[in-house]
Amino acid sequence: ICATGGRDDEAAPALFELGDASAVQGLTVWYPDQKPDDIRPYPWTFHLQGFDNTVENVTLINSYNGIRVGPEPNVRHRIRSVYGCTLRRGIFVDACTDIGRVENCQLHCHWWSPELGGNWDRAFEYMWRNLEAFVFGRTDWEYVTNNFVFPTNIGYRFIQTAAGACNGHFTANGADACQVAVQVDAIQPMGLLITDGQFVAFNGDNPTGVLVNETCGGQVRLVNCNFWGAFRSIVVLKGPHFVGLSDCYFTGWDRNGEGLPAVDCQAGRLQMTGCSFDGGGLGLRLGPAIAHAIVIGNNGAGGFRCDDQSGGKAILRDNEPAQ
Repeated sequence: ICATGGRDDEAAPALFELGDASAVQGLTVWYPDQKPDDIRPYPWTFHLQGFDNTVENVTLINSYNGIRVGPEPNVRHRIRSVYGCTLRRGIFVDACTDIGRVENCQLHCHWWSPELGGNWDRAFEYMWRNLEAFVFGRTDWEYVTNNFVFPTNIGYRFIQTAAGACNGHFTANGADACQVAVQVDAIQPMGLLITDGQFVAFNGDNPTGVLVNETCGGQVRLVNCNFWGAFRSIVVLKGPHFVGLSDCYFTGWDRNGEGLPAVDCQAGRLQMTGCSFDGGGLGLRLGPAIAHAIVIGNNGAGGFRCDDQSGGKAILRDNEPAQ
């Protein structure tokens, strides 16, 4: 499919409008008028609303906006095996009240090849500066499995919309060449379960693995996740939230030698157990504004280093002594 409509108008109708019980399968979409030296806005390639719709086995060569679910009510969307280069937004889910699925999708600058009028280097730069790859507003029990993006401004973003915020399961997902790999602006109280993730950030002035903002009041759990790259701090916690970090691996932080910690807990409640810090710097800083922290059984290449400014609001036990 060679798509030319909607140039310079993101609000124009999507290329494909999907309603109840509809599907698009087995297509490649290319925007031949999009140029890597003059990237222009286009509307969504796919827009899903209603019940039980599917986008599957689809390649997006150079979509500006990829796939949007909502803001109209929808349930049980299925987005599977979607590959390609998206420039501004990849997959955006909102207003889903019953268990959608996003599975086995990969967004990468390489799909916009020179043979199709692209330029990998320019696509790479535009994506890390602008792309929000996987964005979740209101969605209940979303299952997000085996997805990946390279590069991106924000890999996985959780926001508040007019319909609400997200709760869900996020398993075996990755993001590379990010500015921020995971950004949580808002979630439902039940929150996020993030397992077996791999997250790499090194672009921009402040590359970060996980940012939980002041506006987030729910809970975030990360289990068995790996973080590497060239971060300032890897995990930055600012809000009145519950955050759990368990069996995670951290390396490559404090890239500018500022004395920053791998995990910077400025507020909220933290429970961190069994994590490894592969570096000689500060592993954790607990700020004076935190509500409480439990920090047990962590180790590091030079032992586990913690700067506890909490004023007695933390339990620290069985961590490897700093050498």
